[in-house]
Amino acid sequence: MTAGFTRTFVPALGREVHRLGLACNYGIDGAALEAGLERGLQYVFWTQLRTGKVKPAVKRALAKRREDVVLASGATLALFGGSVRRAAERTCKDLGTDYLDVFHLFWVGTASAWLEGPLEALEALKAKGMIRSFGISIHDRPRAAELAKDPRLDLLMLRYNAAHPGAEREIFPTFATRRPAVVAYTATSWRKLLARPRGWTGEVMTAGDCYRFCLSSPHVDIVLTGPASQRQLEENIAALDRGPLAPEEDAWMRAFGRAVHG
Repeated sequence: MTAGFTRTFVPALGREVHRLGLACNYGIDGAALEAGLERGLQYVFWTQLRTGKVKPAVKRALAKRREDVVLASGATLALFGGSVRRAAERTCKDLGTDYLDVFHLFWVGTASAWLEGPLEALEALKAKGMIRSFGISIHDRPRAAELAKDPRLDLLMLRYNAAHPGAEREIFPTFATRRPAVVAYTATSWRKLLARPRGWTGEVMTAGDCYRFCLSSPHVDIVLTGPASQRQLEENIAALDRGPLAPEEDAWMRAFGRAVHG
């Protein structure tokens, strides 16, 4: 395994982590999650939706190896401080942990807001030790670029893939002045990058290609994978052994992404 490609130190998390993060809400079961953790994965992205069958395994992992797991969660409809506080308390109680490593305001600008009320609540939770860092998920790239300058923001969760590389133009250049941690998601563009677009005669990307594309960016710390089975998870982990993209791979994937985007 290419350790320099698969692991990185993330200042916002205060530690070195595996760069493949595991989303729990796309069908993965407890055995697959435990297998992923045994393979060295650490960043676990948790939501309340579609995670019932994996929840016992997450709780066991946190009970047995809390310091090894980087647990990320968050709140939708986080418009007021009280809703942020209650969401953090509920997640900790549900999973049997005293703290969350990352707490997100989900869908800022749509379902959550970067307002003083939620921010004050996040800072209070951080001071209390219930959360260790906080971030946002956001689709509005110009807005994300502005928020990245705010010293209170530890982490950005962004859409970034071969079909949607706009962060390279609109967000990443602003990191010259201040760089939050970056978690990329929708690496497969909701699986659109795994299907042949009309008129395309070349190779089609695999899920592993999608993750390598994201992690080949020096601005991406972690990319989320949402496997539905242990087989898919093992394939995704194995793909990273190929390391960063060669120039010809990068050119092919970008061309493919443009074809998919239309």
